[in-house]
Formats: sequence, structure tokens, C-alpha cells
Amino acid sequence: MLSIVPDRRELRAPVASRLAASDPEFVRSMAGLYGSNLIAGNRIDTLVNGDTIFPAMLAAIRSAQTTINFETFIYWSGDIARCFADALVERARAGVAVRVLLDWAGSRRMDQELLTEMRAAGVQVVRFRPPHWYTLDRINNRTHRKLLIVDGHVGFTGGVGIGDEWLGDARNPGEWRDTHFRITGPMVAMLQGAFAANWVEDTGELLTGACHFPDLKPSGATVAQIVASTTGSRNYLHMMLMTAIAAAERHIRIATPYFVPDDVALGQLRDAAARGVEIDILVPGEHTDSELVRRASRHFWRTLLEAGVRIHEYQPTFMHAKLMVVDTVFASVGSTNFDERSFRLNDEANLNVFDAGFAREMIDVFERDLSCARAVTLQAWEARPLRQRLIDRAGSWMRPQI
Repeated sequence: MLSIVPDRRELRAPVASRLAASDPEFVRSMAGLYGSNLIAGNRIDTLVNGDTIFPAMLAAIRSAQTTINFETFIYWSGDIARCFADALVERARAGVAVRVLLDWAGSRRMDQELLTEMRAAGVQVVRFRPPHWYTLDRINNRTHRKLLIVDGHVGFTGGVGIGDEWLGDARNPGEWRDTHFRITGPMVAMLQGAFAANWVEDTGELLTGACHFPDLKPSGATVAQIVASTTGSRNYLHMMLMTAIAAAERHIRIATPYFVPDDVALGQLRDAAARGVEIDILVPGEHTDSELVRRASRHFWRTLLEAGVRIHEYQPTFMHAKLMVVDTVFASVGSTNFDERSFRLNDEANLNVFDAGFAREMIDVFERDLSCARAVTLQAWEARPLRQRLIDRAGSWMRPQI
């Protein structure tokens, strides 16, 4: 049977609001329940848009001395795809062990020429869960993780894909808006572990040793954890995000390109609003790569707007960044969208940061984006033409898959 049905939900109802995000018990609970323990001594650099993201990633690749481990959902064709392929090829020819894990579905638009060149140079390129008769039960379960780890010392994660659509600085509809992060310090080992878990599935090779897991010294003061979800195991990211929402005291900020929440998430947001928590949700406007997702998303807005949740549509271009900030103490960034596909179908990885300074930085990023957005009112939502209402409703039937 094809895996068209998402994994079952562990959560059948919203998480009860028993902890406050400012409470040490919240931090200990997050550490005990989800992903890695809290790890101190990290530095996290925020990279906004392709003009900043791609040069940082390429510089890291070109500096590699021992290993490059790179996992991505989207690897398409074009100038930036060529730049990455050339950099990976050069390092492989220089003797660096280069491993590239591409999601089969997300990389179908990649030029075969790039694959041929990389493999000829010694780059180990693997397609994640390609279709075979014996994998039909998992063909709908993708890796949506975005991970780059160089020499085991520097890591990257966030929302960016390898495609020309991400080039630029979100100045027009041809330059998509996204955020990525460069990480140094002990947390890099957790990024490496997330890559290794998917790599072994498709290759049988278990990555060990100092070339992948070197002794990592502190490089900053930031405390963080990695939360990774894997198809067939617990819906850790769904549960983690709901736990964080339940702990909010003052303000929740969510930016996501795909906002199609399940009933549990809708209830969680309504419960937070009923407690007096301010909630701002930033989604794409007319510039989107999936009109179906936008239509399905709109169908569920009434219950949120009536609860006082503020929904904003980003105007300049397609907004692909993924971010949740709770109050001014916690932020979660990475590959996870606020939809059922990320919650229950995809392999995902998020970086949770327990640092007021980082949270304030993410709030600044969010507020800058919000200044380029248009607020959606309940009156405007109710005034949609009947045809649009019907299309939105029909799109909502696809919620578990889109």
C-alpha cells in the first residue's frame, strides 16, 4: 500500500498550559522530551536571503579539509546549482570526502549533468528514498531537512533550497525570502547526527570518528538543542511546537510558507489566544509556489481570526522562511513548516534556541518582514466570493498531503 496516509498523531488534543516559557521547568521539559539535551557554548549567525546565505555556505565548502556532509530537499538547476556542484567537485578532487544526500522528489528538477560531474569527481551522491517496488510503502515520506556540515566543525540549517529562486535579497518576486543559520560549537555534532541518521538508511554506512565528530570547543554562549523527526517514529516536532505554544505567556510569532495546521494545532493556537497571548502569523501572499496550499490555508482562518489571532500576508515575494518565537525567551528555526506534511510525513530538523538575545534578534527579523505584509481581517475573509470559498474548501480536503 502506498504511504499516502500520514503517521498517526501522538497528540489527540492541545497540550495543557501548565508551564511558562520563562520557567526553568519549561526548559528542562523540552530538554527531556525532545531531541538532544540542551547544549551550551554555541554561536549562531543569522543569514538573511540568498545574497548572504549562499556565499557563507560556499565559503565553508571551499574551506573543507576532511569532510563535507550535505543534505537538502530541493536541488534544482541554474546558476547556484552549478556553483554548489563546482565547489563540491573541487573539494572531492582535492581529497575531501564529500557526501551529498538529495531527496528524490525534491531534486527531480536537477540537471543530470551536475550529478554526472559530481559522481565522476568522487562525490558520493545519494537520492533519498527513490521509488522501487520495495519502497512503495514509504514513497510519500521525504527528507525535508536542510543540513550542511563541514569538517564536523561548522554547520548550517534553515529553509533555503539550492535554486536560483533564492538568489538575491527578496527585492522582487524573482528573489525569494528565506533565512538560514551558521552554527559553530558543540551543537554541530547534533546536526551531524541528524545527517548520519538519514545517510545510513540509504547507504548502510554509519559515520563515526573524528572526521565527522571532532572534539568541539565552545565558540559562544548560546544554549540550543536539535529536534529531529523521522517518519515512523514519534511526531516530535509536532509535539514540541505544541508544547512551546502551550507555554507562551505574552506573544507567539510564527512565520511559515505553508500554514495548513491540523485540528490539534488550531486548538492550541485558539487556547493560547484565549489566555490573552498575542499571536501573529506571517504567511505568503499572492506570491507563492503553491496556490493549492494558499487556498487550503485560507479555509481554516475563520476560527483563528475570530479568536483574535492576527494573520499577515507577505507582499514583496514568496516568503519561505520558517520561524517560531515564543515570548522573548525561545525560538525554533529550521526546516519545519506549520502543516501536516512536516508534522507527520517528512523527516525534519529544527534548531531550538533558549537564548533571549537570539529570540530578540528573531523578533527583529520577524518585525521587518511584518512591515512588508498586509493584515487579513475577518471582514475581508468573510467577503471572499463564493467561488473562492468553494475552491478554498476543496483545497482543505488535501490538508494531510500538501
